[in-house]
Amino acid sequence: MLDKARELDAGDPLGHYRERFALPEGVIYLDGNSLGALPKATPARMEQVIRSEWGEGLIRSWNTADWIGAARRVGGKIAPLIGAQPHEVVAADSTSVNLFKLIAAALDMRREGHGGRKVILSEPGNFPTDLYMIQGLERQGLAKRRLVDRCNLEEALDSEVALLLLTHVHYKSGAMHDMAALTKAAHDAGALVLWDLSHSCGALPVDLNAAKADFAVGCGYKYLNGGPGSPAYAFVAERHHAALHQPLTGWFGHAAPFAFSDDYVAAPGIDRLLCGTSPILGLAALEVGVELLAEIGIEPLHAKSRALSEFFLVCLGEWGLDLELVSPLDSAQRGSQLSFRHENAYAICQALIARGVIGDFRDPDILRLGFAPAYLRFEDMAEAARHLSEVLHMGEWNRPEFSQRAAVT
Repeated sequence: MLDKARELDAGDPLGHYRERFALPEGVIYLDGNSLGALPKATPARMEQVIRSEWGEGLIRSWNTADWIGAARRVGGKIAPLIGAQPHEVVAADSTSVNLFKLIAAALDMRREGHGGRKVILSEPGNFPTDLYMIQGLERQGLAKRRLVDRCNLEEALDSEVALLLLTHVHYKSGAMHDMAALTKAAHDAGALVLWDLSHSCGALPVDLNAAKADFAVGCGYKYLNGGPGSPAYAFVAERHHAALHQPLTGWFGHAAPFAFSDDYVAAPGIDRLLCGTSPILGLAALEVGVELLAEIGIEPLHAKSRALSEFFLVCLGEWGLDLELVSPLDSAQRGSQLSFRHENAYAICQALIARGVIGDFRDPDILRLGFAPAYLRFEDMAEAARHLSEVLHMGEWNRPEFSQRAAVT
């Protein structure tokens, strides 16, 4: 399979983009769906912001380097990657904070004239922070959480549901929801929809406006390669801008933040979703990753992602491995990952990492391997399959040190 892999790499139209990333020698990185690799252009950009814009420009750089416009500028560059207009997306805060803002705003929009709806509908096993944010609002008496299995979501959309909150690509299994169908079903029931795109944006096509989505959030540190703790982004459909009232009324969301008025007046448009001062260093790093992904293009990235994961499964078959696949078998129905169930998944993951094959583990028994198409090769797929086969066939995972849980898995 190694010869076949090298043949595929030789014909890969995206292969040269690998050189645009800083990848450690001897490492096969299959965790770009959790933390993207470092673009080589990022350190120079950070150096420029720190030494020139901050070091020399000082506070003047809010104007001269357009720090004040960074949240909108970066959001506007993310917008084409998710099927949005530039003025519908802003880069700010974290995914969790943006979830809180938009869940609360949706509840506010469904409080009057919609029977005082308070139910937030989601699925069990959704990404924890999405569910935790619902719980926080529930504790304040503002929301009621309803969780139903993904196959029963449409039936659960009744006259009590204010908001359907789902992750487009499931973080653990990689299974993908039908965004357009579920959004229509929610609207037919009088509910709004909030999509978490954290495992979608930058790896597969997303078209929020074609699906008539209301709101969306996503993180910047996975496929967008913005770095650890990178700012997130939020989308609000233009039709909702005037009615949007988010609860974190910080000064950057004010219509005139430098008027320093005692009373809050929301900024027009997407700017009202801002809260505190923009994290300029984080936005600068994120902008580099977003520009690189936009240069490559989502359709080519998605095509390569599917090809990589399909080839990896073929390689596993060549090694005689019959692991339990929990991701959809059809690559068109999953995100850019493959997840396998094994009772010793954590130890297997650690044994692979010791060999230089970095994936991750998701409790209680999932080995998760991500395929970031911008910098992975087919040769990486063949070699990773070989390492996994050897770890399993030789019982290498059974070494005591591989079962000792670290704080981050």
